[in-house]
Amino acid sequence: MRQVSWIVITVLLLAETSVFAADAEMLIRRANRFFSPLTDAMPGSEDDTSERIALGKKLFFEKRLSVNDSQSCATCHRLEDGFAGVDNLATSPGARGEQGTRNSPTVLNAGWQDSQFWDGRAEDLVEQAKGPILNPVEMGMPDEQAVEIKIQGIAEYRDAFARAFPGDEPAITYQNIAEAIAAFERTLITPARFDDFLNGDAGALSEAEQRGLNTFLKLDCKSCHDGKLLGGETYEPLGKENPYENQADQGMYLLTKDEDDRMFFKVAPLRNVALTAPFFHDGKIETLDEAVRKMAWLQLDEEITDQQVSDITGFLKALTDKNREQYLK
Repeated sequence: MRQVSWIVITVLLLAETSVFAADAEMLIRRANRFFSPLTDAMPGSEDDTSERIALGKKLFFEKRLSVNDSQSCATCHRLEDGFAGVDNLATSPGARGEQGTRNSPTVLNAGWQDSQFWDGRAEDLVEQAKGPILNPVEMGMPDEQAVEIKIQGIAEYRDAFARAFPGDEPAITYQNIAEAIAAFERTLITPARFDDFLNGDAGALSEAEQRGLNTFLKLDCKSCHDGKLLGGETYEPLGKENPYENQADQGMYLLTKDEDDRMFFKVAPLRNVALTAPFFHDGKIETLDEAVRKMAWLQLDEEITDQQVSDITGFLKALTDKNREQYLK
């Protein structure tokens, strides 16, 4: 009898496993209708040589690009020790200590976004790289010429720019500084277990994570958070169904002065979101649970349950860079 019991249990377990596998295969097909896995290269990387990437990396960490040699791109967009391209502050202090007004978004995978900054004011990574260096609240340099003169005065950069931009005379220009930084940023690609799942590995996500993905789809979070980055490609009003409490920053309206753009912000990409708290453009949402619950209410008019929140956040953690997943534990 004991042997028969074990046989029955084994058969039931095998049956349950096969059902789970079948459900997973169906979910993979469904997910691929709305999302796509990361590829090996970002748009615009065709001319990114190893010399240009190496120079861009050096410039990304170069504090001498700021007015008082105190701040680099990496100050707000940290990459070391498991940081996911952010500083995990609500808003960031600049070179002179003045506080910024918006949360610093991640630079990881940023080249796949439709545009850069919360209001989309920069077309691509090159234009984005030009902004903070001259922003008086951020790195504080007075103008492009001052930046060029400062970098031209550093011997190691004269050689590095000559190698990275052969034939350009002069090689050290503000445009080339931004081009090099963008080349480095285009290497910041972070494949996750979710990519393995999209590519057909049904076991890449746990049953709980798959349940979270299914909940994400059923609630229609995918209507804004889709594509390669699960966001970063469209603009939506924050408070589509219910108003957001903080109305001080009116989003794209501050740039366009178009009444229709009030409270419109770029939809945040969700890759590595489990490591990039605090959330929203103002950094006022401290936890991922709170962000999920609030977005459901603001954008979908849904008061979701604790179980739904747990399921969705569980899925979102599967979007974390496989090299940084250890920092979730």
